[in-house]
Amino acid sequence: MDLILTIAPLKWGAIFTVLTCGAIIGVERQLSGKPAGIRTSCLISLGTYIFVASGLGLTGGQADPARVIGQVVTGIGFLGAGVMMARDGAVIGVTSAATIWVLAAIAVQAGLDHYWAAIVLSLLTVGILVGVSWLENTFINLQSGVHSHLASLRRRNDRRAPEEPRE
Repeated sequence: MDLILTIAPLKWGAIFTVLTCGAIIGVERQLSGKPAGIRTSCLISLGTYIFVASGLGLTGGQADPARVIGQVVTGIGFLGAGVMMARDGAVIGVTSAATIWVLAAIAVQAGLDHYWAAIVLSLLTVGILVGVSWLENTFINLQSGVHSHLASLRRRNDRRAPEEPRE
């Protein structure tokens, strides 16, 4: 039974923490209809933690954490870049890409045994995502820029949709 429960160099407390953190952020993303929902957020967090913990455990904790973390940052950067795209002159998905980057950073905290910091940072991240959305919806001046451009594109597409023939 101990063999099944032992997953060294990984720790069950850290796994629970990263899955909780990923779920906290993923629920907000999913409820907002954005990419990187619950499953993706949990998997990004878990994967990042596994890389960090495994890298640190390679030589009995004597590995260079900066090198392991640097490679995670690079890899997550490519994943986040895949979420962003340009549509009608506007770049969309930047917030989702940034959220993916923050998810990895939070999981690094758990990989370094800073569980409480990971949880607090997850709550802070959701606070930013929800709070800024509320501010944008409340104050008209914050609705300018790319958000107003995307809204006008949506309205234009909604007006064109009934006229397009169905296949």
